[in-house]
Amino acid sequence: MAKVSISLDADLVVEVMALAGIGSPQDAVEAIVRDYVARGHRTEARAGLREQGLREVDVKPREPEG
Repeated sequence: MAKVSISLDADLVVEVMALAGIGSPQDAVEAIVRDYVARGHRTEARAGLREQGLREVDVKPREPEG
């Protein structure tokens, strides 16, 4: 796996470590990024199911009005 090195504000990293309860800056930031990605995938999955449901409703023929 490729690695990326970035610079972050030390106060930000310390806050992430405290919120995540993780002692290593590398592990804390990695956990936060993984959580962010997982949330994005869950959101995409929910949105996809919702759109599919809407398509199924649109496909059903409408009953005559009046």
